[in-house]
Amino acid sequence: MADLDERAEAHLVAARGDERGRSAELLVRDGPLRQTVIALTAGSVLEEHNTPDAASIQVLRGRVRITGPQTIEMGAGDLQTLAHDRHGVLAIQDAVLLLTAVTGVGPTGGPERAR
Repeated sequence: MADLDERAEAHLVAARGDERGRSAELLVRDGPLRQTVIALTAGSVLEEHNTPDAASIQVLRGRVRITGPQTIEMGAGDLQTLAHDRHGVLAIQDAVLLLTAVTGVGPTGGPERAR
């Protein structure tokens, strides 16, 4: 079992010491499910990238801006499903996120079928 508060603090400390201002750890890997804690210092960016088949972000600490076709600002306690568009993340304040992602799922939420 992962203690999210403990992992958040550890990764925030690590991000503050990192030249890119970030630190991350894959906490859960179970079949197609992935949960990753990501810490970013204020002003740090996760460049634009593709969204997994299904994903959400929960802000554990701080404030971030999700960029892409729509811009969404999120603070501690906010939970947002990510659209299936390219997006990036900007830390407005030092922040820690819990990214939950599921891969290998089709558009209806069931397993992806071979084509």
